[in-house]
Amino acid sequence: MPAIVERPAQRYVAERATLGIPDFPRIADRLPPLIGTLTAQGIALAGAPFFRYRVLHPGMRFTVEAGVPIEGEFAPEEPVFLDELPAGKYVLDTYVGAPDGLVAATGTVLAWGAAEGITWDRTDGPDGEEWGCRLEVLRTNPLEVPDPTQWVTDLLFRVAG
Repeated sequence: MPAIVERPAQRYVAERATLGIPDFPRIADRLPPLIGTLTAQGIALAGAPFFRYRVLHPGMRFTVEAGVPIEGEFAPEEPVFLDELPAGKYVLDTYVGAPDGLVAATGTVLAWGAAEGITWDRTDGPDGEEWGCRLEVLRTNPLEVPDPTQWVTDLLFRVAG
């Protein structure tokens, strides 16, 4: 069952792309080299990697970031950039399973939020739904747990206010 949690602001580095579900590996595959660059430069990772959905476009297309929370200073080179996840109240739900179940898990969280009267940190923009902060935090390393049915993903959606 989802819960409301308070989260502090968190700096991160990321790459961004606009794509559809069939092309999602194009952004997901950016995480290992991004993590490798950070660790090679001695940058402390401050949490699990994530996908941050910025815009949900019509037709199942997304503007999404593949990001890694960091501590310390880092001067990225394009296309990598530095940003910050906003502090605030978030709805948290944990999903266990393969990535193809994330759409249904997200739908469950959104339905729960509607039933609870939650207002999300989102607006309708010219290109689709613009989210202040909507995350899939990847708590499982696929190299350590190769069975995707055992992967753990935290869904975190920021509440307006």
